[in-house]
Parts: sequence; structure tokens; C-alpha cells
Amino acid sequence: MKTVLMVAEKPSLAQSIAKILSRGNMSSHKGLNGTCSVHEYAGTFAGQPVRFKMTSVCGHVMTLDFLGKYNKWDKVDPAELFSQAPTEKKEANPKLNMVKFLQVEGKGCDYIVLWLDCDKEGENICFEVLDAVLPVMNPARGGEKTVFRARFSSITDTDICSAMARLGEPDHNEALSVDARQELDLRIGCAFTRFQTKYFQGKYGDLDSSLISFGPCQTPTLGFCVERHDKIQSFKPETYWVLQAKVLFPFSVPAGSFQVWK
Repeated sequence: MKTVLMVAEKPSLAQSIAKILSRGNMSSHKGLNGTCSVHEYAGTFAGQPVRFKMTSVCGHVMTLDFLGKYNKWDKVDPAELFSQAPTEKKEANPKLNMVKFLQVEGKGCDYIVLWLDCDKEGENICFEVLDAVLPVMNPARGGEKTVFRARFSSITDTDICSAMARLGEPDHNEALSVDARQELDLRIGCAFTRFQTKYFQGKYGDLDSSLISFGPCQTPTLGFCVERHDKIQSFKPETYWVLQAKVLFPFSVPAGSFQVWK
């Protein structure tokens, strides 16, 4: 009997999806990392009886970081982080042993169905999972398709069963766009964080021991906060009046209240 490995983005989703697809008839046990459970049940896939194994990751499997000396503030100029600094992918949370966990569960499987969240980050995690699992899966025979992507918008019986019946493929271009965003975030964030932290140290006293972080998301968020603060500070009260009207009919009608601004 062939085996289908299915992977969700977090443990609670894996449990919910497995419960729906197995109609509650499944067995569960903890994986080697002690965080992600594996839910197993029998069913059919591609017109044949199979064993399903449903598990999960915990968000991103991998993260991007600089190599060697480029992680040390006193070794390089922040400007070098834009062009000269090489990067590497490494496990996002080494304590979870996620790569090894995926390889253990994926070893000997024949198909994989990716149930990661249906956004660009989820698409990127799909390929992180595939990088770990594909080398240990059984090889495809005669060009048989072995990688599938489930697309869903809610954890309901109807949506999950519909997604399982209309499996597609993961989108590599969307995954690559996240790789590009991650590299930009790393280079820009680290370079400007180091630059402005060093620049302001010694100039405002209490900043000497602080990290003044910079990030592409922080800048517009700070802008929203400043804009709202300015509106509150510049608010000028306006006079308004309240009108109360009583309308009498043969039947009782509650009094109405209206506000009128100048």
C-alpha cells in the first residue's frame, strides 16, 4: 500500500484537516521533535487504497542569515551588507529539528500533499518542505505526478473536502518572490539597524545601550502612528447641537434623537 504524506503550516491545522478527511477515524502520535503530531488513517488517493500521514511544520522551516564575519558588527562596514555579504539558508528554529522530523516522516512516502496557508509565505514554506522531503521519498515511476498543492480558504468540511478533490501544484514564482523579499529585509534591515544604532550612540545619552532597529515594515507603521498622533494633537473641537423630536401617532413611537453639527 502506498503512503501519502500531507503537511500543514501548524499542528492545530493538521489535526483539524486530518479529522475532517478521516471523518474522525484516525490514530495520532507525537513526532520526534515532540511538537508536531502525526495523524494516520486509511483512504483512497488517485483511485487506489493508501495510507495517509498528516503532520505539520511550525511556520517557516528555514530562515536567511549572513555568513561568518558579516554577523559581527565590529568586523564589517554596514554598507558591505548590500553587496559583498554572502547569505545562507539555515533552520529557523534548530530546537525543533524540523528538517530531520520531515525526513523521518517523509521517508518511503510515495506522494506529498501540501496544506500550507494559501498566501505567498505559505507557498514559500511549500518548497522548504519539499527540499527536506523529496530526497527521501520513493522515486516517481514513469513520470507520475507525486507533488500536490491543496488550496483552501477555511477549515470547514466543505472547503477541505473540496480542496482535496481539486489538488493543484505549488507556485514556484510566488515562493521565489518571498525569497527576494527575505533577502531585501535582511540586507536593508541589518545595514540600517547597525548604521543608525552606531550613529546615535553617544548623542542622546540614554541610547548608548539600545538597539535602534530598522525594517521595511516598521517605517510605514511608524508613519501611521505619527500621522494619527498629529491628527489628535491638532484636533479642534467644533460646536454641535442636539435636537430631540417627539412624533405622536395613534400608536406609541419612541422619541428620536438627532445630532446636528455646525
